[in-house]
Amino acid sequence: MDSTITLTDTATPEHFSDATEAVDQLEKLYTEATQYLGEAFSKAMLEGAPDGRIRAFYPEVRITTTSFEQVDTRLSYGHVSTPGTYATTVTRPDLFRNYLIDQIGLLIGNHNTSVQIAPSETPIPVHFAVANDPSITVPHDGAAEFTLRDFFDVPDLSTTNDDIVNGTYVSPDDTGPLAPFTAQRVDYSLARLSHYTATDPCHFQNHVLFTNYQFYVSEFESYARSQLDDPNSGYVAFVSTDNKIITKSDETLEVSLKTPQMPTYHLKRADGSGITLVNIGVGPSNAKTATDHIAVLRPHAWLMVGHCAGLRNTQALGDFVLAHAYLREDHVLDDDLPIWIPIPALAEMQIALEKAVAQVTKLEGFELKRIMRTGTVATIDNRNWELRDQSGPVQRLSQSRAVALDMESATIAANGYRFRVPYGTLLCVSDKPLHGELKLPGMASDFYKTQVANHLMIGIRAMEHLREMPLERIHSRKLRSFEETAFL
Repeated sequence: MDSTITLTDTATPEHFSDATEAVDQLEKLYTEATQYLGEAFSKAMLEGAPDGRIRAFYPEVRITTTSFEQVDTRLSYGHVSTPGTYATTVTRPDLFRNYLIDQIGLLIGNHNTSVQIAPSETPIPVHFAVANDPSITVPHDGAAEFTLRDFFDVPDLSTTNDDIVNGTYVSPDDTGPLAPFTAQRVDYSLARLSHYTATDPCHFQNHVLFTNYQFYVSEFESYARSQLDDPNSGYVAFVSTDNKIITKSDETLEVSLKTPQMPTYHLKRADGSGITLVNIGVGPSNAKTATDHIAVLRPHAWLMVGHCAGLRNTQALGDFVLAHAYLREDHVLDDDLPIWIPIPALAEMQIALEKAVAQVTKLEGFELKRIMRTGTVATIDNRNWELRDQSGPVQRLSQSRAVALDMESATIAANGYRFRVPYGTLLCVSDKPLHGELKLPGMASDFYKTQVANHLMIGIRAMEHLREMPLERIHSRKLRSFEETAFL
């Protein structure tokens, strides 16, 4: 094999003091790089191994500051904490255009300086470069007539990690990270999202609801159709699995022949401020998987609206639980976020949820306590925990002041904390195993059925309240560590 053939032999860095122009350049560089790789790969599939290694690079945003002057201390993002050089690689600038314009614009304005846009030193794996071209399929290792990785870059998990968000990143050259995720990590998650949810990442909205109950999917579609009929709702489309789209309430949605692992549905607004519903199913592993990948889209907030076991005798089936603390016995995040790290309740999320409960149920103040408890939610990784000797678990639950138990909420909250995505939890009591009320057919009362119907609407209303808040208010400084990335 001869020398490496790259696209960037003549590329030169350019400086921009306008965020829109900077993102235009990112798009130009990314498009050139992916088209170059796609064309070279297609040619290699037809004609055989190329004459040398074919390589193109992710574009990069870089900023250098020299002053210790503090920016507005009320801001939790949009600035770097100390003088130095900071950089991040960028993928899919078309998908992240509005986000990038906002983040780069804050950097330029807060530091009164320009940003540098240029190709980075990180090669784009060919699998990610052609991911959005349905006419190109990358064969598995060994399926091509030549060894793929000898001529093209392929995904490298040794450099695709969460070191930045986990606070363990060590720069090889004193350049600080500018964003919470590298381009490779984002590309990896974009591919996983399409696989798990059966919808394209471009459909995801800024407000994400997670549920563990299929009933909510039907309710969400009904609500979406009603909103499409309302010209003042701001909602423009509803997207189902397999990227099936309707824009009018009377349009038919074909049922998918194959149900994805995490069916996902999107009630879209033109600016991305709509609502996405993800049915993550049961268990902390699914909850972690979904949030691991959705986090790269930088949503404004996510909420868990699922079912739980009520632990107090004073609770009734259908009562609501607003989590203000979490007992983490899910174990799936212990290596990334040790259990000694507290997961605080976020005031803005709590207020939005309580306001939404009052709005939907027509109860306020002391009367609201009849149907809602605020307290600790325990999340466990054993669905049949109640079949074991209860003395140990029950004692721990009592000591923690837990009022409810499920298998997803603490995982979603903990990953929200880890990824700096505002989080919240509102659960509906579906059984009371400590008091003999099990989740069995025919046991649901009319009150329970009514509350389940109300539950999703409460989540939707809470998201609508959050949408009206300034973004800098939702993204609290409580979610930021000592040395944070400038990008949200």
